[in-house]
Amino acid sequence: MNNTIFILGVGAFFLMMIGLYGVLTNRNVFRLILGLGLMETGVNLFIVGASYWKGGKPPILGTVFETKAVDSYADPVPQALVLTSIVIGLGVTALALALMVRLKETTKSIDIIETKEEEVNE
Repeated sequence: MNNTIFILGVGAFFLMMIGLYGVLTNRNVFRLILGLGLMETGVNLFIVGASYWKGGKPPILGTVFETKAVDSYADPVPQALVLTSIVIGLGVTALALALMVRLKETTKSIDIIETKEEEVNE
C-alpha cells in the first residue's frame, strides 16, 4: 500500500471524526459551523486521495490525441467534484454565519439550548 494514500485516508478520517464530534457535542452555533467545515474538508480530502493514481498524467490534450494512451490519464471528475464542493461549502458557511449573526442580534446569545422560540419569532 502506498504510504501517501494511507496518510491521506487517515487524515481525512480524523478530520471527519473531529468535525462530527464538534457537531454532536457543542451547543455554540459558531462551533457547530466550524465542525461542519471540518467534516466537509475531511470528505474532500478523502475524495481527492481516493482518486489518486500513481503514474497518471494530467488530462490536458494537445493537438494530437492518442487513443492508445487514454488509460494513462488521471480522471478529472473527482477533482471537479471537490472544487464544486468547496464553492458550495463556502456559500453554505457564509449563509450559516449570516444566520448566526441574526440569531445573536435577536436573542443576544448563540447558544442553541438557551435560545427560546418566543425570542426568535419576535
